Amino acid sequence: MKAGVPREVVAGERRVAMTPDACAALIKTGLEVCVEVGAGDEAFFADADYQRAGAKTVSTAEVFGGSDIVVKFHKPQDNTRLGKSEVEALREGAVLVAFLFPSGNPELVQRLMERRITSFSMELLPRITRAQKMDALSSQASIAGYKAVLLAAGSLPKYFPMLTTAAGTITPAKVLVLGAGVAGLQAIATARRLGAVVTAYDVRTAVKEQIESLGARFLQLDIGQADAEGKGGYAKELSEEAKRKQQEQLAEKTKDFDVVITTAAIPGKPAPRLVLKETVERMKPGSVIVDLAAETGGNCELTEPDRVVVKHGVTIHGPVNLPATVPTHASQLYARNVSALLGVFVKDGKLALDFNDEIVKGCCVTHDGKKLQ
Repeated sequence: MKAGVPREVVAGERRVAMTPDACAALIKTGLEVCVEVGAGDEAFFADADYQRAGAKTVSTAEVFGGSDIVVKFHKPQDNTRLGKSEVEALREGAVLVAFLFPSGNPELVQRLMERRITSFSMELLPRITRAQKMDALSSQASIAGYKAVLLAAGSLPKYFPMLTTAAGTITPAKVLVLGAGVAGLQAIATARRLGAVVTAYDVRTAVKEQIESLGARFLQLDIGQADAEGKGGYAKELSEEAKRKQQEQLAEKTKDFDVVITTAAIPGKPAPRLVLKETVERMKPGSVIVDLAAETGGNCELTEPDRVVVKHGVTIHGPVNLPATVPTHASQLYARNVSALLGVFVKDGKLALDFNDEIVKGCCVTHDGKKLQ
């Protein structure tokens, strides 16, 4: 079997789905690997690196049309190098592995079914121990949390750490992190390493210990809902009354912070609205918000996706793909995630799908012309 790795075509994307070391490991399992010419350039992996690892560098058309398995980051796009959609370029009956977000892309799912593509969506991997090394959502979210703090530090007109100088002592910045999933915990850790005083909030009371273990203070709000942990450890949607109380109490608290980093998300739902326009108005001029939920509607009411805006003296960042700004390590982590997944259903260089396997069943979207998710 042949695995193909195309060059991503989404604007601003610098990552590549398979790195040379990961290619070498796949080749040892009996797979042939072909990589589109220039696919790794933006992540600083040259064609020669892939060739030394045993992979072939080929044209765009050969990657899509000649591969039994195609591995990429983003869902199939219209590709100018092909002159058509990547779905149409896939060999009928091939396997596709990517972030597909099928619930929001019904037309894509239909086209995959029509071409009898067996598709696996990386964000649907079950949150079980066996699948931890395949968890691409977490590997990429960790990078986003790290970069969010660096963005904030670059925009804040203050130091993050406390400094004692001949001219006197500079007090440390105060940072509030909303949401303590993987991105939030990494943001806490990074802000702490830079010397900030960090407070964090999450609707899931189970994460209080994790927050405090990183040296941050857990912000306790009384929203009339004891816990909001849902399936798989993710946060679940609050009641309307709980949302109102949460917004009111956060409005009172956020004015005391220099930086607010928001990471709250609910799978399959728009981002919960945590920071209202009125909340921003009450913040100190020069404060910074970095909204990691910008792509799904934003945790902040004034966030504009993929833009930096200043509202009421507050700088608001709405990044939509921070992991792509750290393309080397983001690519390495994703390649390891995907390689681990391929190890579940590729045995001795052949496709061996077992739909009784919780991992295969959990993230396979389409197979044999049928929708499975």
